[in-house]
Amino acid sequence: MASTHPSVQPVAADRMPALLRAMPKAELHMHIEGSLEPELMFALAKRNHVPLRFPSEQALRDAYVFNNLQEFLDIYHEGTMVLKTEQDFYDMTCAYLARAQADNVLHTEIFFDTQTHTGHGLSAEVVINGLYRACADAPAKFGMTASLILCFLRHLSEEEAFECLEQALPLRDKIVGIGLASSEVGHPPEKFAKVYARAKQLGFRLVAHAGEEAPPAYIWSALDVLKVERIDHGVQAIHDAALMQRLAKDRIPLTVCPLSNLKLRVFPTLAQHNIGAMLDAGIMATVNSDDPAYFGGYINENFTQTFAALGLTAQHAYTLARNSFDASFIDASLRAKYLERLDAAFETFR
Repeated sequence: MASTHPSVQPVAADRMPALLRAMPKAELHMHIEGSLEPELMFALAKRNHVPLRFPSEQALRDAYVFNNLQEFLDIYHEGTMVLKTEQDFYDMTCAYLARAQADNVLHTEIFFDTQTHTGHGLSAEVVINGLYRACADAPAKFGMTASLILCFLRHLSEEEAFECLEQALPLRDKIVGIGLASSEVGHPPEKFAKVYARAKQLGFRLVAHAGEEAPPAYIWSALDVLKVERIDHGVQAIHDAALMQRLAKDRIPLTVCPLSNLKLRVFPTLAQHNIGAMLDAGIMATVNSDDPAYFGGYINENFTQTFAALGLTAQHAYTLARNSFDASFIDASLRAKYLERLDAAFETFR
């Protein structure tokens, strides 16, 4: 195991952005279709002869004003219509990996779903093979590791989730985990109890979105009914003291997405975000970008804006980065290697 917390030195506020950028990190909550920038969306639309209702890339960007999760999902699904071939999924993933590399991401666990695309007439194979080929190329091409987590769409039925799982099984070795995404409120985790039990039997790692817009009860059932290892978002846990104690005691990671929370109005301002309070309560929080093309920034933008708004310290930065590696599904030897690089980066800021 790599060394535990080095004595992290205080870093002056004006040097924090440089530290946050230089710091190695893992990203554990990023929907690959949510990294589809307007430029690439227009390029793929042209390549595949797909008409878009926006006259220009800027007009599309200007439409990225959302009052809630559903308003975002509506425009997000429209963007996925340009993805038609294995090469499209490969190109989209490589574009994200290049951005992640620039942000000193050493490992990423990428969310994707097949149901959106099979709904457009594509096969699960086209989607998974394109994404996986980019992940397989990541070490040589981007100097990082990447793996895939298949998300069920929670607004659809559990029967459809089972169908989705069956379609993915021939490509089982290309997927590390199972997740749950899409509209949260009204679609509690227990709706997917049977399909998660099956996924657990099959040896998948388990995560689920819970407690983004919905109450703490959704986090309890993700843990107790679905038996997940990680909670995606989880910011509503702050309203349940018993849940907070449990998350801290059991070291359950939360993959928090500050700019997403701001853009979808979960918090009115970043200064009111609770990630600092979560860390101070001993919660194993991490920082992630969710849907960076739509929410105003990739992972470093999430770090720098959140730290500036909350006045977080170098110790918080180290804890968040360390948590991201500890919460990831990589093996112990790779984790130790990445943590050594994290410690070395902090040494240079002493």
